[in-house]
Amino acid sequence: MHHPLQSVAWWAALLCLLAAPWALGGSGAVYSAFVLIAILAIMSYGLDIIVSDLGEVSLAHPVFFATGAYTTALASARWGLDPASALILTIVASLAVALLIGLVTLRLREFVFSLVTYAVTVVGMTLAANWSFLGGSDGIAGIPVFQLFGYAARTDRALWPVAWLFLVLTIYLVSSFRRSRLGLEAMTIHLNPKLATMSGIDPQRIRMLVFMVSAPITATAGWLYAYQRAYISADVLDMYFLILMLTAVVLIGRRMLAAPLIGVSLILLQEKFLSLGGYYDRIILGGVLIAVLSFLPRGLSGVAIDTYRLLARRRSAANS
Repeated sequence: MHHPLQSVAWWAALLCLLAAPWALGGSGAVYSAFVLIAILAIMSYGLDIIVSDLGEVSLAHPVFFATGAYTTALASARWGLDPASALILTIVASLAVALLIGLVTLRLREFVFSLVTYAVTVVGMTLAANWSFLGGSDGIAGIPVFQLFGYAARTDRALWPVAWLFLVLTIYLVSSFRRSRLGLEAMTIHLNPKLATMSGIDPQRIRMLVFMVSAPITATAGWLYAYQRAYISADVLDMYFLILMLTAVVLIGRRMLAAPLIGVSLILLQEKFLSLGGYYDRIILGGVLIAVLSFLPRGLSGVAIDTYRLLARRRSAANS
């Protein structure tokens, strides 16, 4: 059962996301920031499924983000494919990569699983920086403007509706997943593995299926990121993206539909409009992750809910 504050936070986040570019003046910098918020929120929702529903911490999700970005760069800049075709290739490529990584990692659990998935990201970064097919250290430039069905997104103002549409579709997909049989089985495995096994659920199969759902979501963010940036290099595998995803997932609270969106929004708005400089922003981001994991295991929503309940008890006591 969802707490009322969760529904309020969810609708407030959507309304703010829709209204913010206009409310903040509608400049190019504002639209750029909110396009990036949508993209990185989509990226984070992919990880959120693994962390919140499966109960594992995957450190390989930058690889899926990079898979989407590089597939799009190759498909559009080198092979001349349109965005729809690039998206199909992105989904297929991410499923193939997820299957490969899953076969290696999903038999492992907890700390060992996280350690091996981190090693996968390190390997991916090394390949991207040195493989000439992916442009090596020079990356892939010349990604054309997003143009589909006669609509051309030549600026972030024009790309914003596309990014927002895919964000809404992602949120709907995650919500549907959590209500589905697969989502319920994943939660059973997370909360009570013995009960899951006794109920006839195959943990290995369910873990793989959840991984296969998660990967295309994060890869789709890479697809959008390639069109926004028009250039892709190995820095899409930078640890910044991993820390941002993890922070966005746990900052507000796990398994809250609005949490990754609100988390990414807070992080990006600080970096874009209250920045203290690149190095300081990363220190702040890492510090927030450490603080939440150490002192706020239920995230900021836990603090808000506890405060709400405390005030409610005090009002009840005062009225009695």
